[in-house]
Amino acid sequence: MATQAQNSRQSVGLLSVLFPLSCLLFLLPGCAVGPNYQRPKVNVPTEYRDAEKLAQQASIADLPWWEVFKDERLKNLVQTALANNYDLQIAVTRIEQSRQVAAQARAQYFPFLNYSVSGSDGKNEFVGTVAPNGGQERGAFAAVATAAWEADIWGRLRRENEAARAQYLATEEARRGVLLSLVSDVAQAYFELLELDLQLQIARDTTDSFTQTLKLFTQRLEGGVASKLDTSRAAAALATAAASIPELERQIAIRENQISVLLGNNPSSIPHKAKLLEQVVPPDIPVGLPSALLERRPDILTAEQQLRFANAQVGVATANFFPRIGLTSLLGRASSPLSSLSSGQATVWSVAGNVTGPIYQGGALRAQKRQSVAFWEQTKLQYEQTAQVAFQDVSNALISRQKFEAIRGEQAQAVQAYQESVKVSFQRYVAGKASYFEVLDAQLQLYPAENALAATELNRRTVIVQLYKALGGGWNLKDADWAGPTS
Repeated sequence: MATQAQNSRQSVGLLSVLFPLSCLLFLLPGCAVGPNYQRPKVNVPTEYRDAEKLAQQASIADLPWWEVFKDERLKNLVQTALANNYDLQIAVTRIEQSRQVAAQARAQYFPFLNYSVSGSDGKNEFVGTVAPNGGQERGAFAAVATAAWEADIWGRLRRENEAARAQYLATEEARRGVLLSLVSDVAQAYFELLELDLQLQIARDTTDSFTQTLKLFTQRLEGGVASKLDTSRAAAALATAAASIPELERQIAIRENQISVLLGNNPSSIPHKAKLLEQVVPPDIPVGLPSALLERRPDILTAEQQLRFANAQVGVATANFFPRIGLTSLLGRASSPLSSLSSGQATVWSVAGNVTGPIYQGGALRAQKRQSVAFWEQTKLQYEQTAQVAFQDVSNALISRQKFEAIRGEQAQAVQAYQESVKVSFQRYVAGKASYFEVLDAQLQLYPAENALAATELNRRTVIVQLYKALGGGWNLKDADWAGPTS
């Protein structure tokens, strides 16, 4: 009895110390070691190079994609892609993975509760472990519940949670990047498909023109007023133009397959009636302030979250130098022999505190800290580089837009002049005032000039796509809004 009373008094004394200590550890806010995140300063230009007007707040990126691309068929294609595209679905699964990683990190704030139940029968053992008992053969049983909790005194768990959350947000921004890229890729491929249609029509018109020329030369050859050289040159020009038709049809099929895959479908044709020259090019495109790009471009925001992750990892590496303080407890019953299980002596309980920390690790902890700092430096440089490339993308698109307008004006004049040249050369040839060479030369000059103008017309439209993407278009859209208005 005296022994039991003494043990009881010792238990009460131990609890009187551990209970206040546990409350103190639970309530103690602690200090998160390591650097707190601060966005690095980026050399932001005051305005974009070759911007048409002075810097202004408004930007084409403020518009939803369906107000930028007004073609109804294109809108339907984009909506289908947003619903079915595999890259987008893969990005969603990456977000879910990162969300669950963040949940695992957050779980470390709470006590871990576990249980264990064991039973055995044998000699000189207790539930499978060696326990001399005088050679007696008897059964054993143990059932306990355990709890363990670590006090985040130095902020290691908070830094790990900060890192996990940054990775989660990085995948969110990456998904928005996939959304923007998907819209841009579908629009780009659609305009390229329309340009191939235009080139195909030019090739067919050119083939018809060379057919008429060959017919005329053949008639004059049969009348004895032309040579075989005239018809041979005309036949060669006709065959060359005709050969471009199946090549363009091949490219059209390939572009349709590309769009089909973007839509999440197997390769198939893409029915459409629109013409490239019907696609309106806006005369004025506001681009906003360069500083706004840091808050809008998904790739910049993703890079910043990666920098947050690296910054938190420095804190984790720093916290590893400090001791870890935790509490453990268990409660249950254990008995050998089994007949004593119902007695009061079978109760098992324990409350304990523990402190563990490094003494000598051969420089491993210092190397981990240096590695995390170097990784932070790397992600910082990558963030600054991403921002700089973003400014370049916008500037390139602005410059290209201006120059494409100038190129189109000159090419349109060239096409008009070549068309007049073909007309006049035919009239002169029929009147006997010009040779076959003048006719063929005028036709051969017109065909590439028309193709060059078609390519520039494509560039005038695709540069709008590129500018919208470069500015982080749709940055203010919520996830549910990206699908666009229903028909």
